[in-house]
Amino acid sequence: MHVPDGFLDAPTSIATGVVAAGAIGLAVRRASAELNERTIPLAGLTSAFVFATQMLNFPVGVGTSGHLMGGTLAAVLVGPWTAVLCMSVVFIVQALLFADGGLTALGTNITLMGLTTVLVGWLVTRGLLRVLPRRPQSVVPAAVVGAILSVVAASLLFVALYAVGGTADIPLGALAASMVGWHTLIGIGEGVITGLTVGAVVAVRPDLVHAARGLMPRLQLRDAAGNLVDAPVEETPAAAKPRGLRGPVIASCVVIALIAGVVSFFASSSPDGLEHVSAQEGFADTAKDHALGGWAFADYGEVGGIPVGIAGLLGVVAVLVLGWLVLRLARVARGRAEDRTADHADALAG
Repeated sequence: MHVPDGFLDAPTSIATGVVAAGAIGLAVRRASAELNERTIPLAGLTSAFVFATQMLNFPVGVGTSGHLMGGTLAAVLVGPWTAVLCMSVVFIVQALLFADGGLTALGTNITLMGLTTVLVGWLVTRGLLRVLPRRPQSVVPAAVVGAILSVVAASLLFVALYAVGGTADIPLGALAASMVGWHTLIGIGEGVITGLTVGAVVAVRPDLVHAARGLMPRLQLRDAAGNLVDAPVEETPAAAKPRGLRGPVIASCVVIALIAGVVSFFASSSPDGLEHVSAQEGFADTAKDHALGGWAFADYGEVGGIPVGIAGLLGVVAVLVLGWLVLRLARVARGRAEDRTADHADALAG
């Protein structure tokens, strides 16, 4: 659902840009509570995985495809505030390096796919976890439902934005029906990918899934009378010494490299849901050429004759580098906030 330049007028694009910038600024401050030296590498890999998987358009109908948005997946794995940063990094790299999604529409794409999918997916997941059995495995079905609904919500938000600032006069009812219809199918694909990914991580390392925190089973011991009692907190799995990250990091890098460098060759070439709807509803010709459309890596290397796998691997590196810088910035922001708090406390004590 990468919106190109030209679909929305300047005031609407500016407004979504302000919303996106404000959300990113807030996320930089709030994500610090979710980040530490252990989770920063995982967040960077989550960004790279979302980027690589978004290259894999899958067919959802005759002549139409969809791709992962990834907001729910990121929120479940690394937390909602960190997910906003991860998703924003992905869209910035796509827009600037691969001319995927308009430059003036960057705020719109971050708002649609980076904020809406994270917010809706996270709220739905957390809501379902309140009623599902309290165990890490419950995160999987909750995330699947959250992923499906997040895609539908993003499609509805696009319709709302088009109603405010669309550059073509088209029937909004038909636009809404087409967007929701196609993106429900795409959402099912999103749910499958999210469920498989989260399920794989939960099965191997549930301690690495942010949404599973607090769902780890308490260790029970038998007392002198033979009754089962909860073990002291320090003896429960949740309080055990953290396991190493070397294995998961290596495995993740291999999977990401294979997706971006090899599997990307087999992605569907059919237009995605938004492209199909824009052609069907008669506003495709309002799209403007990307300012960087002549760049060699535009359209993932197709413009410059670069193999998509090479372009994909370059994109993974770019996402990892930019993601590391942004996540480090969030950690620095937390450190400065803690220093100010400490100085204020000292001043009051003095």
